[in-house]
Amino acid sequence: MEKKIIFFDTTLRDGEQSPGCSMNLKEKLEMARQLDRLGVDVIEAGFPISSPDDAQAVAAISQVVEHASIAALARCVKVDIDAAYGSLKNAKRPRMHVFLATSDIHLQYKLKMTREEAIARIDEMVRYAASLVPVIEFSAEDASRSDPAFLAQCYTTAIAAGAKVINVPDTVGYAMPDEMRDLILYLKANVKGIENVDISVHCHDDLGMAVANSLACIRAGATQVECTVSGIGERAGNASLEEIVMSLKTRKEYFGAGYGINTREIYRSSRLLSTITGVPVAPNKSIVGKNAFAHEAGIHQHGVISNPLTYEIMVAEEVGVSQRSMVLGKHSGKHALRERLESFGHIPGKEEMETIFVRFKELCDKKKNVTDADIEALAMDERHMVQTVYKLEDHVVNTGRNISNTACIKICKEDTLIEEVAIGDGPIDAAFKAIDRITGIPVTLESYSITAVTEGEDAMGEAVIKLRHEDSIYTGRGLSTDIIESSIQAYLNGLNKIVSV
Repeated sequence: MEKKIIFFDTTLRDGEQSPGCSMNLKEKLEMARQLDRLGVDVIEAGFPISSPDDAQAVAAISQVVEHASIAALARCVKVDIDAAYGSLKNAKRPRMHVFLATSDIHLQYKLKMTREEAIARIDEMVRYAASLVPVIEFSAEDASRSDPAFLAQCYTTAIAAGAKVINVPDTVGYAMPDEMRDLILYLKANVKGIENVDISVHCHDDLGMAVANSLACIRAGATQVECTVSGIGERAGNASLEEIVMSLKTRKEYFGAGYGINTREIYRSSRLLSTITGVPVAPNKSIVGKNAFAHEAGIHQHGVISNPLTYEIMVAEEVGVSQRSMVLGKHSGKHALRERLESFGHIPGKEEMETIFVRFKELCDKKKNVTDADIEALAMDERHMVQTVYKLEDHVVNTGRNISNTACIKICKEDTLIEEVAIGDGPIDAAFKAIDRITGIPVTLESYSITAVTEGEDAMGEAVIKLRHEDSIYTGRGLSTDIIESSIQAYLNGLNKIVSV
């Protein structure tokens, strides 16, 4: 009988810890809903003790997710477990994920704890957690660098105390595939009660082995993999969900393992995450990069035209990548636009549809051809609009090689039109300085980028900025065929997020 692999997604916990990938509550809720549509079995929603925002996010996600179990992370410390339970208590299918480091280097230098004390702590805290939540997952942090015999003792203790899942992390991405495979086989032979629990793996990508290690563990008998969309996470990241699931799908006979993932939601999940975080997906990224199903070499093109199987081991539509070439234009109606949006997986509400339709018509007046990519970009951009306090009314920018770069910005705030002029090092700098004079919000520009999200000389440019205000980072996005306008809109989008918190 084919075994089913449980997909434990930690995009909202470990993934969010990746530099530049923080999300606010609204963004986490939207991503959680998409993960549920994707079909992940478990969503690790946060680390409640780490901040009030994380605690609130876990509680809120517990209320909106329909199918997946919701997990909260906790150290083997009572106050952590209490905080996790406080966030999980109203979840339909709660899971508590408790962890303790077991490698000698962590025990000696981080925890300052003996092996005997670690065993006692695991027993006490797993028992306590199990008295609160029906499913307890125990992780031995830095398992891949732990003494195997001691590690087996830790897992035996956790299972006896009530753990239903044991997780084997390669926390620092140190292991090789055969080492992880051998470790799983050793634990299966030496951990008492392991046949009654799920064996999970959580691999990091410091040496580029996260997916390979995860797949080696599946071959050895692991029944759960912990991963993130697009592989985001601490340092070099986590095992990439889409790479693991498409490996299982493409090499089904080799792995002999099933899953509950809806692969047609993979591309949309990656795009949504990129839109929320402002971190682009590399063009050569497996499965979801824009070049993943592209062919430029003549030999490859000829082969694909003759038979796609010559150079494509997957069908683009299987992961939700559109192969459509139909073009909508200024004479197209709202019904056709809605049908196209729904084909991308976007189900707009009535008000959102009205706004997208207006922007679509405006875009048709600017571009000769409006493609599927343009429409998808509009929809994704609209999903991340916030309450508009500051609205761009007009802008005029003067720039040149031997003249001062100036910007005149007109912004509407609560029906009041405010205009300011500023000089800057370039047109974008001048525009941002003029906006700062209008809003008076103290911010620091942490990063700025602009990318063509569609093709052609009239492509739409997506600007992404990150603003630091007090102790928080806010991501702003703007989309336009005019890169200066998209930059201004991105800056205002970030400021509107600040004032709407």
